[in-house]
Amino acid sequence: MKRYIAIAVLLVAASPPPKPDLAGLAWMSGRWVEEKDGRWTEENWSAPRGGVMLGTGLSGTGGTADDYEFMRIAAGPNGLAFWGSPKGKPAVAFRLVSAERNAVVFENPKHDYPTRIAYRLDGAILTATISGPGGSRPMRWRYRRR
Repeated sequence: MKRYIAIAVLLVAASPPPKPDLAGLAWMSGRWVEEKDGRWTEENWSAPRGGVMLGTGLSGTGGTADDYEFMRIAAGPNGLAFWGSPKGKPAVAFRLVSAERNAVVFENPKHDYPTRIAYRLDGAILTATISGPGGSRPMRWRYRRR
């Protein structure tokens, strides 16, 4: 019996990351905006098409933008991955590690910060969270659809 349990544990530990169809992330599509304390942040996500979702992020104060990012989610050699390119820097990949009906988590433990990017849809609110190792130094945005 112990042998069968050990084999089962090895199979679970060696199982590949979740590989949902990109269409399962359609809930992220649209224009999302957060306005708080005089600042605004928005993310725009395309609908999944041709195996890719494209995203842009833009932040600022009043009429002035001071930060931007190009993003994409697409299949790679290890399944789905999120690529982020803040301020036009080379894109960094974060591998999909968890996917549920309205939640997705990507990680890259070798990246300095963030090492984790998560999205969750709760009713009309899309929450985006980035954090460091073990959930340290979290930053969170609560977007409403526009």
